Amino acid sequence: MIFEQGPIRPPSEAESLLLRFTRNCPWNKCLFCGTYSDEAFSRRTVVEIKRDVDTVSHILDRIRERSFRMGFGGEIKRDVLADIHREGNHLFIHVASWAFRGGRTVFIQDANSLVMKTAELVEALRYLKEKLPTVERITSYARSATLVRKSRQELEEIGGAGLNRIHVGMESGSDAVLRFMQKGVTSRDHIEAGRRVVEAGISLSEYVLLGLGGRLWSEEHPLETARVLNEINPHFIRLRTLAVPEETPLYHKLVCGEFTEQTEDEIVAGERLMIEKLEGIDSQVVSDHMLNLLEEVQGKLPEQKEYIISVMDRYLSMPEKDRVNFRMGKRWGQYRSLDHMNDPQRYQRVEALVRSLEAGGKLDGTLSSLRAHMI
Repeated sequence: MIFEQGPIRPPSEAESLLLRFTRNCPWNKCLFCGTYSDEAFSRRTVVEIKRDVDTVSHILDRIRERSFRMGFGGEIKRDVLADIHREGNHLFIHVASWAFRGGRTVFIQDANSLVMKTAELVEALRYLKEKLPTVERITSYARSATLVRKSRQELEEIGGAGLNRIHVGMESGSDAVLRFMQKGVTSRDHIEAGRRVVEAGISLSEYVLLGLGGRLWSEEHPLETARVLNEINPHFIRLRTLAVPEETPLYHKLVCGEFTEQTEDEIVAGERLMIEKLEGIDSQVVSDHMLNLLEEVQGKLPEQKEYIISVMDRYLSMPEKDRVNFRMGKRWGQYRSLDHMNDPQRYQRVEALVRSLEAGGKLDGTLSSLRAHMI
């Protein structure tokens, strides 16, 4: 028994069942993204999607039968999960793990499921809810360029069918950055799409890519991004940090000098500028990716804005020696927060590595390599 799954999901959907409604990305031109670079977009039929939902339901039945045989009365206990893990069927493991955690959330893949015709998406969502009755939240990625083509009534219908949250890769509010990165949208598209989702009663996550402006748009990127976010007032502002792997088109711009990356300190300064300019909104700021240098930059606006800024100020005010130590400790997996530097053993362990790498002229290269492994 098999069902289709795509390559990625948001970190916040780690416990979700992954179901593929469309394949790959219909745009697939963003310079910073290499996820679907060699893959063609295609639509799946409602019949195919329903078949996959049925497969998940059948797998659940098989898992419950195993639970009865093991004496657990159909409940997905840890021993049942361990037994399935031993067999190594990744789809059974995925469904069993999802059920073990309560079976409450589903993430619809791939990059832009809202490109489906509204009637077909609604039909698929309703079927999913009918066949998997424990599901309470269904989420999906969507492009702003797609959402502006959906009416508020259509979005309300989609929300009513079960889609509770939409994740949008806003990346930047700067039209100059959006054009350069070939995002295929404008800041006005982002604002209109975001407002429409919020007004339809669907939870909205807007993703911001720290450092995307590079050196050229180092101020415009955070300032314009804050402006757009203020216009939208999304439920979540999720922070990501730019990395430029060799398989991305942006890497070639980097090599030929058309794009210059910011240092990590410059990225934090831009992050601070953006947060400082967020006004009149009550979004939840979330730093839920290991690639972000300061994972502590989290909190509810406006009440925790002062705390969020204080985290960045604390880092930026440290002596350069300590900032280097923290960057290495974070990328090496020794630190998850600034307070971890207060552990003398950790600090000295990191410091010894920094000194060794500096002596060999390998510090910057090692930091870059460690960051690349966190993508």
